[in-house]
Amino acid sequence: MFALMIDFANMLLAALLVGALFGAWLFLNPKGVDANAYVTLQQQAIRTMNRVMPALGAATILVTITAAILGRADHRRLWLLMSAVVCFAASGLITRFRNQPINAIVVTWPGDVPPSNWTTLRDTWWRWHLFRLATGLAALSLLIAVTLKAGWSG
Repeated sequence: MFALMIDFANMLLAALLVGALFGAWLFLNPKGVDANAYVTLQQQAIRTMNRVMPALGAATILVTITAAILGRADHRRLWLLMSAVVCFAASGLITRFRNQPINAIVVTWPGDVPPSNWTTLRDTWWRWHLFRLATGLAALSLLIAVTLKAGWSG
């Protein structure tokens, strides 16, 4: 029963985490957005998501590791879950070392007059966001595969 509760928590946390990344992909796409709107949207996202996402990402990784440990007797399950951990960790590292340094700069910009290099930073942030979304989707896909495999086996 405990393993089932961990699997449930794992899927829920991962869905929330990757759903937030997907939502950012939908709402923060800079294509066709002028400087003022971009700064306003991005600063609001930074203020709200920076409070929740690090803890959500860490919890997702810890619960996925716990699921892997509990399921270690099934080697395929163990490797799929550890692969998901690697993908979640990659998303976290991209966020911490690529996106967040740019966030720290963007949050200081006045909304009405962003700096002249704002499009360069915007495009760099977006490129790294696409990479972290891809690794997050890969991790969630691995969790779904593990869950479906368990359902087919038993």
